[in-house]
Amino acid sequence: MAITAAMVKELRDSTGAGMMDAKKALTETDGDMEAAVDWLRTKGLAKAAKKSGRTAAEGLVAVAVDGGKGVAVEVNSETDFVAKNADFQKMVAAIAQAALGANDLDSLKATEIAGKTVEQTVTDAVAVIGENMSVRRMAAISGDKVVSYVHNAAAPGMGSIGVLVAMTGDNADFGRQVAMHIAAANPASLSEADLDPSVIEKEKQVQMDIARESGKPEAVIEKMIVGRMKKYMAEVTLLNQQFVVNPDLTVAEAAKEAGVEITGYVRLAVGEGIEKVEEDFAAEVAKMNS
Repeated sequence: MAITAAMVKELRDSTGAGMMDAKKALTETDGDMEAAVDWLRTKGLAKAAKKSGRTAAEGLVAVAVDGGKGVAVEVNSETDFVAKNADFQKMVAAIAQAALGANDLDSLKATEIAGKTVEQTVTDAVAVIGENMSVRRMAAISGDKVVSYVHNAAAPGMGSIGVLVAMTGDNADFGRQVAMHIAAANPASLSEADLDPSVIEKEKQVQMDIARESGKPEAVIEKMIVGRMKKYMAEVTLLNQQFVVNPDLTVAEAAKEAGVEITGYVRLAVGEGIEKVEEDFAAEVAKMNS
């Protein structure tokens, strides 16, 4: 497979690796971007790529809570300008409220707001504002108590990141602190038990490859991996992460002190997982005049 400059740039941007290292990684892996990231990590030339760092879609995430149920919805727009529009924000807030009575994204789109379905409401807004929009995601959570938090709030209950925390107990202030922690730390799962086994196995393999580069015996490597995987779990699982409010405690330990148990969470960030198509200004002007 031909390795293009754009591919090298994408790999460099996501890993911080040098140009020649990025090119070699892509060559060694026949252009497979994920495999190239792992190759760089094995050689100690990159940190784990964070796909969320390459997101670019605009819009808002809105949250709504009713008793023991919370919902978060992502509504995308083409530009940040529209995301700041009061009419757009009013529509997003209404969609979030409608989501409280929906089971999934499809049923949300079919739910009515002021006599029109959510899907039709968005279609009408596109016609008025003149910019493409979509209700991209919905996530719901239930618990004894649900607390919400939005980061970079553009209006009450909506911003660039929306977090919901389900918990037992009645310490809303602590729940909000945990929600803020989740917004910042972006854990992969609540605990090791909730983490995708394939993700664990992949990380273990990468760590073994890194360890083998040191030339140490397999028996030593096995012991090294135990420690490294424990460190990995402490980095990616919420309950094992160091609590940002008090780094001397894990989130689980802090929850115990606060008299609550965190039973689940939802975190949605605007544009997460969407790649942005970029063109340089000269190419854009040339296209306009062609």
